[in-house]
Amino acid sequence: MRKISFENIVSRVAEACMAANFELWEDVVAAFIQAREKEESPVGQEILGQLLANAAIAHKEKIALCQDTGFAVFFVDMGDEVKVDGGNLVDAINEGVRRGYQDGFLRKSICHPFTRKNTGDNTPAIVHLNLLPGDQLKITIAPKGGGSENMSRVTMLKPSDGIDGIKQFVIERVKESGANPCPPLVIGVGIGGTFEKAALIAKHALLRPLGSTNPDPELTAIESDLLEKINDLGVGPQGLGGRTTALAVHVEMHPCHIASLPLAVNINCHASRHKELVF
Repeated sequence: MRKISFENIVSRVAEACMAANFELWEDVVAAFIQAREKEESPVGQEILGQLLANAAIAHKEKIALCQDTGFAVFFVDMGDEVKVDGGNLVDAINEGVRRGYQDGFLRKSICHPFTRKNTGDNTPAIVHLNLLPGDQLKITIAPKGGGSENMSRVTMLKPSDGIDGIKQFVIERVKESGANPCPPLVIGVGIGGTFEKAALIAKHALLRPLGSTNPDPELTAIESDLLEKINDLGVGPQGLGGRTTALAVHVEMHPCHIASLPLAVNINCHASRHKELVF
């Protein structure tokens, strides 16, 4: 049994909360540069340039990329031979979020659904735990902004709707969203499973590096076709027109019931933020 101290997890999660909000990964920055080179709209080119400048300032000054510093969403891969010494994993993550959002001067955005009273420390976090064999622990934080999350949807298609029905729903969702999710977007698509599984794999798909493709050739083709058709919509950067409505479409799939075809579309804004911790 491998022991990992509670305080070690807390301190590293706190640092990751700040880093994820201050620093875009290189794949996202590279996608901005590539998109600006291909963008036909002068306004779109200018906006993409501003996003690059914003990312550089945030990184240099250690300030938030966006005022919406998001719901703290975590994906955890935990070996069954790992023990948290001095507490439990979820408590450690929540304490790390509490410290990170306080020390990093990050906006606290979590509230009671009815009264709208703010919890004051951006907790509780959302923690998705995946138990695996072994003694390794990997924690990935993916702060999720409210504007793009509001544009996300889950639907239960008929099996007869097939691939064409899936594509139609995804494209219409992006079209209807317009400027609201702050394009250019990263779009996670979850196909199959159950109602909740489709949503989970759609969100997990957002963690993939931009420019990567699904190893399944059929899903790779769907990703490519969706990205092309979405960028043909003309929504463009920040909804002001252009070719760059989305930077990437990532599709994940899971077996489903014979009577169902669950589909989830999880839309992420241009600030595609995440940070990995390996213990």
